[in-house]
Formats: sequence, structure tokens, C-alpha cells
Amino acid sequence: MILYFVIAICATTVGALTGMGGGVIIKPVLDLLGNYDAATIGLLSSVTVFAMSVVSIIKQIRQKTRIPGMTALPLAVGSVIGGTVGEQILKALIRALGDNRAVVVTQNICLGLLIILVFVYMLKKDKLPTLHKRGLVLSTLVGVLLGFFSSFLGIGGGPINVALLIFIFSLDTKTATVCSIITILFAQISKLGTVMLTTGFAPFDLAMLPVMIIGAITGGWLGAKLNKQLPEKTVEIAFNCVQVFVFAACAFNIYRNI
Repeated sequence: MILYFVIAICATTVGALTGMGGGVIIKPVLDLLGNYDAATIGLLSSVTVFAMSVVSIIKQIRQKTRIPGMTALPLAVGSVIGGTVGEQILKALIRALGDNRAVVVTQNICLGLLIILVFVYMLKKDKLPTLHKRGLVLSTLVGVLLGFFSSFLGIGGGPINVALLIFIFSLDTKTATVCSIITILFAQISKLGTVMLTTGFAPFDLAMLPVMIIGAITGGWLGAKLNKQLPEKTVEIAFNCVQVFVFAACAFNIYRNI
């Protein structure tokens, strides 16, 4: 029980600080522990990240953090759509493969490839042009894409959020972090709503969920506070360090389950 609390608080503190959401750490770490199947891990991650997102956003609002509403709101709407689609495709994949190991390998391969792309981009971003795009339709479509990855990979966001928001909308890292957390929140609302209206929560072993939620609430508050206090360069360094850790976890999960 203590282990799951530590995982939740560490993951969500870093997730709220960097905009990754925490699920990108929780998912591969729980895969490593091997105590739950892919569907249960996805749900544990989603609820934990949902709790973190709520606390983090409240903390950001109280700190009067700048939130670009015309970008953030369409992203949120799109993430609801993408989250629903991602959850349905994940369920279809689980039914088609019929093997938890195969599902874990598929998810970790996809996540590992995304990590590589984002890591390279974040290292080179100062030398690369950004698109300076705006618009309701584009923001909504980006939200759909981010919501899809959030639910399908069971990561509650991840590094792709921040990198894509920086590249397309030319946001600074801290503003992209806040927009990412908002997107993550609504993607998790979509995922959890889909689960509630289909299978319900009874088929899942959620015994560890209460301690993970407590960890998420603490981590969401602490991460949002650190995001406000730390310089942007420090946030970027933390972002890249987490990517290295997550990629290593993905690689080990793939090796162990093949």
C-alpha cells in the first residue's frame, strides 16, 4: 500500500510540474510491478491523474497563472472526443489480442516511440521554428489527438502534450504545461465516463485506488506550486529526465513481455 502511495505522489508531482500528467510514469511502473492487467492499470492511472489534474488546475487558478482560454477550451472539448475514441479502441485491442502481455507490449512500443520523438524535439526546439497557429478548429483537432493517446496508452497525457502544444501554438513551456493539464483532465473525464456507462467499475480491482488518490492530491498541489516557483529551464530539465526514465521502463516492459 505504501509503495502505491509513493508511486502516485512522485508521479503526480512530476506530472503537475512538467505537464505530463503522471500517468506516463504510473502506467509503465505498474506494468513493471505486474500485479494488475492492462485494463485495470489504465483505470488506476486515469483516476489518479484525474485527481491530480483537478487539484493542479485549482492551484494554478489561485496562483493567477495565465491560461489562454481560446486555446485551452477547444483542447479540452477535443480531448473528450479523443478520450472516448481511445478508450473504445483500447477495449477492441484487448478483445482482439486476448493476451495481456501482447497489450502491454503494444502500448509500451507506442509510448516508447513517442518518447523518442518528443525527447529529440525538446532538445532541438530552440533551433526549430514553431507554427504560431491559432483557431478553434485546429485546437479542437489537437485536443482529439491528445485525448486519444491519453486513453489508448493509459498514460493520462504524457510528453506528447507539451511538445505538440509548443510546436503548433508556439507556447512557452510553462503555459503549455497548464494547457496540457487541462487537456488531461477532460480526457480522463471522458475515459472514466465511458467506463462507467459500459462495464462499470465493479470488474476492476481498485483496492489500491484510495491511497493513490491521496498521493495524487498531494502531488497535484506540490507540482503546481513547484511549476510556479521554478524557472522554465528547470521545468524543461525535469521534463527530459522523466522521458529518459519512462523510455527505460518501456524498454524493460517490452523485453519482459515478449
